[in-house]
Amino acid sequence: MAASSRAHSRAIAGFASFVRRTIRGMEAIPYWFIALAARVFPAAVFWYSGRTKVEGWQIWQLKDSAIALFEDEYRVPLLDPVIAAHLAALAEHLFPILLVLGLATRYAALALLFMTAVIEIFVYPGAWPTHGVWAACFLLVVARGPGIISLDHLIARRYA
Repeated sequence: MAASSRAHSRAIAGFASFVRRTIRGMEAIPYWFIALAARVFPAAVFWYSGRTKVEGWQIWQLKDSAIALFEDEYRVPLLDPVIAAHLAALAEHLFPILLVLGLATRYAALALLFMTAVIEIFVYPGAWPTHGVWAACFLLVVARGPGIISLDHLIARRYA
């Protein structure tokens, strides 16, 4: 019985050691890498959405289907559908670029967080798991910044 107890204790100690080592490894993931992922991946979602709304590279030239979406499906309150479609197309092009570059990053993330909230509340309230993932990424960037792989970091170092 004593040998079994010692073996059990060694197994628990070995498992605890494994847990401590793997947690140290996970804690070693650099913030810049996490921040870069939190900026780039949701930015891509908004960028691709913006690309579906415009003809070519002229972001002021909206497709008829984009305006129809805002008239028939999205129905954002208090905004004319044509104005809402233009604002969305502009935001979905501008803010993802800023996020990827890491320029005015916290403000770009805040703008897309607000846009995510509008989409969740007024357009697709059932899509909260997806919107929650976007919001978590944006909140991380708003709270902690873009990391060292960003123009904001370079500007801050230059003028600090």
